[in-house]
Amino acid sequence: MSGQKQRILITGASGFIGSFLCEEALNHGFETWAAMRTHSSRKWLQDSRLQFITLDLTEKSVLREQLKDTNFDIIIHAGGATKCLNQEEFDFHNFQCTKNFVEVLRELGCFPKQFVYLSSLSAVYGSTYGNSKLKSEAWLKEQQLPLVIFRPTGVYGPREKDYFMMAKSIKQHIDFAVGMNEQILTFVYVRDLTGAIFAAIDKNITDGQIFNVTDGQEYESRTFSDLIQKELAVKHVIHIKAPLWILKIVSCIAEDISKITGKPSTLNRDKYKIMAQRDWTCDITPLRQILNYEPQWQLERGVKETIEWYKNEGWI
Repeated sequence: MSGQKQRILITGASGFIGSFLCEEALNHGFETWAAMRTHSSRKWLQDSRLQFITLDLTEKSVLREQLKDTNFDIIIHAGGATKCLNQEEFDFHNFQCTKNFVEVLRELGCFPKQFVYLSSLSAVYGSTYGNSKLKSEAWLKEQQLPLVIFRPTGVYGPREKDYFMMAKSIKQHIDFAVGMNEQILTFVYVRDLTGAIFAAIDKNITDGQIFNVTDGQEYESRTFSDLIQKELAVKHVIHIKAPLWILKIVSCIAEDISKITGKPSTLNRDKYKIMAQRDWTCDITPLRQILNYEPQWQLERGVKETIEWYKNEGWI
C-alpha cells in the first residue's frame, strides 16, 4: 500500500472476533481505529499502533458528537449482542444500534467507501438472535450502501469463551451433547474469518454481496469434542447425550430465572433453537469464486492451535 494509509474503523474491537480483526487490519497496513464502549477491556488490544475511539451506538445525539470530525475509508461493524433477555433487546442492540450508526454517518457526510457488516449464519435459522441480524441485513441492503455482509458459522479460536467451556468440561472427563439425532456441524477458525473479510476489502466488494463463512467442511456431532480430547490427552471421557425436550425445559427455566435476576443466561429459549438445529451446512462457493479465498485452518489444525493457546494462557 503506497501513499497515505487508509483508515479503518472496527466496532466491537474489544471482543473475540473484533480483536483479531484489529490485528489483521494492522497486518494489512491500515491506520486502525478500535471502537470501544466506555468500560470495554483493552486486554487483547495492546499493539501500540492502534488508535481508540469511544462510540455509544445506543444514543444518536451522543454518537453524533463522537463521530464528528472523523473520516474512515472502511468500517467493519462487528459490534452487537449475542446474549439478551428478549427479542426487543436483541433488536435494539443488533438492529437499532446499527441503524443509528449508519444514519449518523450519513448525516455527518462521513460514510465510508466500504461498510462491512458482520452478521451470522444464525440469520437463516430463525433464532431470536439470528432474526435481529437478518433484520439488520435487510435494512442495510435497502439503503443501497457500499456494503458487504459476512455470515460466519460457529467461530472458534484463541480468546473465545463458549467453546472453551467444552474444552474445560472434557478436561474434567465429561462431554455433554444434546439431541439424539446426529447433527451436521460447520466451524470456522477466527483467522480464516478475518482473512475472508480482508479478502473482500482488498477486492473492494461493495455490491451488497452476502458471504457464508465456514472452513468448507462438514462434521459429525462428536468431531470437535474428539479433537479437543486428543489435544488435551484425556484418555477417558463420559459422553452424555440429553434429549432435546430436556434441553428445552432447562432452557426455559434458565431464561425465567434470568428475567428475575435481570442478567442474560447462557442457556435460554433462543440458545435452545440454535442447539436444536440439526443441519448447519452452507455453501461457501461465492467465497471461493469471488474472493479467491480458500480456508487455511481445517478443524484439526484450528483446534490444536486453540488448545495450545488455552494452555499457554493458563485457561486450562
